[in-house]
Order: sequence, then structure tokens, then C-alpha cells
Amino acid sequence: MSSNDFITLFFLVAAVLIFFQLRSVLGRRTGNEKPPRDLYTPRDAAPAEAADGGKVVTLPRRDATTEDEDRFAAIDAVAAPGTPLNESLRALNKADPAFSPKEFLNGARMAYEMIVMAYADGDRKTLKNLLSREVYDGFDAAIGEREARGDKVKSTFVGIDKAEITHAETKGSEAQITVRIISQLISATYDKADVLIEGDAENVAEVNDLWTFARDTRSRDPNWKLVATESEHE
Repeated sequence: MSSNDFITLFFLVAAVLIFFQLRSVLGRRTGNEKPPRDLYTPRDAAPAEAADGGKVVTLPRRDATTEDEDRFAAIDAVAAPGTPLNESLRALNKADPAFSPKEFLNGARMAYEMIVMAYADGDRKTLKNLLSREVYDGFDAAIGEREARGDKVKSTFVGIDKAEITHAETKGSEAQITVRIISQLISATYDKADVLIEGDAENVAEVNDLWTFARDTRSRDPNWKLVATESEHE
């Protein structure tokens, strides 16, 4: 036997031995193997059927109708269903689903106190952030006239007895809401010689106002601004 034949026989025997070793390690397919695991299926995924009778309990979903009913229930709490005010508030809510009458009234109460006190103190910076341009110009002019005369206003805000929505409408993308506010206030105006010329420095007065707030429903800014004021006399 030549050296070449010996080398060929050696590699043939080595290949046979390697084949049998791999066969013993990897095993043979018998037809009863489990299917390969789906690597894209979460390990903790629930089975399609539950163990108790193969039934699966599915919780009901909240559909759009249910959500509308919940939102409208909040509107019905401040305006009787079927009234023009109720319909207007529902239309506003459809234009701005985040609108909440309760939250709006809470905000209107805070804005009212801030505006009343800012006007008394001549705080133009605060007023500018809460008023529309037209209303701010009117407030600014009144403060300017007061300052020119040397008059001073001393006010104490006691509180708000009542705040209710009386009117609402949507003009294009702008929503407007009018609120009747009944507040308690101590206010007195003094001239430059500190002589009382208007109001009462000791007694609490009841103030009845109709204030209208507005905002663009397309804007990301959630804040409303005062666009009109009117004193209501009963």
C-alpha cells in the first residue's frame, strides 16, 4: 500500500468516527419532536383557553358612546338636559373633549379673585396674563387715571358665594362662557390726601358680576382669558 492510499484510508476512518460522535450527541429525528419555540412569543403569554372549562373571561371595553355619556353627565350636573345651555356646553365639549365644567368653574373662581385684587393693586403684569387685549386696555386706562389723580384702592377679598355658568357658545374655534359670580368684598378708594372718596373700609359688600371667558379650542394653551365684564344689579 502506497503512502497516499494510507493517508486516504486514515481520513476516511476519522470521518466515520466523527459522524458517529455527532449522532450520539445531537440525537436522531424520530418524528415525535416538539415544534421549535417561537422566539417572538412572550414567555409569559397567557394560553388561549383557561384551565377551568376552557373559558376565557373578557372585561367589557369602554366604547366611545360610554365615554360621551360620562362627559355629558358632568355637563348635566351644571345645566339641565335639553336646555340651550346644556346643548351649547355639549357642543363645546365635542370641540374640546378635555373641557370640564367643574374644572372650568374652579379656574374661573381663582381668576376672578386674582383679577379683582390685581386691579386694586395696579398689578398690570398679572392682568396682562389673564385678560384679552381689549379688556386689558380698559383696565390699564382706569388704573392710569387713578394713578394720575393720586388715588389709592385698598381691598380685601372675602370670598365667592356663588359661581354658575349662564351662557356658552362656540364661534368657529373660539369657545366663550359667561359666568355669574357673586362675591364678598371690602373695598375703599382714597384720594392723595387719604380721604375716603368711594366704598367702605369696614363693611363687606356683595358684588354681582357677569364675566365672559374665552379660549381657542385648537390651541394647546388650556388657559381661558377674560374677554368681557358686566356688573349685574339685582
